[in-house]
Amino acid sequence: MSENEVIRTVIVDDEETAIDNLRFELQRYGWVKIVGVAKTGVSGIRLIEKERPDLLFLDVELPDMTGMDLAARIHDSVDWRMQVVFYTAYDKYLINALRSYAFDFMLKPIDPKELDIVIDRIHSAAMEGEGPGEALVPARQPINEKSFMVVIPTGDLRILRVSDIGYFRYISGRKIWEAALSNGTFIPLRRNTTAESLCAYDPAFVQVHQSFIINMNYLVMVQGNRCVMYPPFDGVDELQVSKKFRKEMMDKFYQL
Repeated sequence: MSENEVIRTVIVDDEETAIDNLRFELQRYGWVKIVGVAKTGVSGIRLIEKERPDLLFLDVELPDMTGMDLAARIHDSVDWRMQVVFYTAYDKYLINALRSYAFDFMLKPIDPKELDIVIDRIHSAAMEGEGPGEALVPARQPINEKSFMVVIPTGDLRILRVSDIGYFRYISGRKIWEAALSNGTFIPLRRNTTAESLCAYDPAFVQVHQSFIINMNYLVMVQGNRCVMYPPFDGVDELQVSKKFRKEMMDKFYQL
């Protein structure tokens, strides 16, 4: 990157005040050019695919999905270098925890000094010819320990590893998905969580039934129509494979 080049930037956030604040702060950097703003996850995905930005500022909580949902959905289609900076109104203690997962996180309202650190790091890397680094997958962890965030019904965030989850089940009476954890507990997810968004977190998550998504890393075999799982999920009898999802599940099994 030469001194005359710019870092093309996209903002995905539904809060007008936060967008205006970030726009104002980014004006201080002559090499940063905002090429688009989106206020929902769906429109954000379209904008990212169209503009192919170098830098993405992404709100953790969007009206139609979480920022991590968005990142998971575009992961396979992003074939260029793009730095992702998540930002949120959640407290500083959560922010410090999230930063350990190899992403950049900032707290709303944007602190100019914090922004200086993030932008200077991105600019320095670009000037050295490396370009902004991809940050959609936490690079510090083995792939089977990839982490992601889910939102529970209270609106709080939980960070989970792929290996923490044996399967997801849909509770029709409550119209929500639950994550079955290796410690024997279940975490309810917010109501607008979809099977598509859960499967997008990791290739190991595969839908086998209208009401079940399993972690293929725990699958031993399919006996009849029942999934036989490794411990600690070996005692679970409810995981049935329906005809609709059977072929896709078998295809995924041989790809992993």
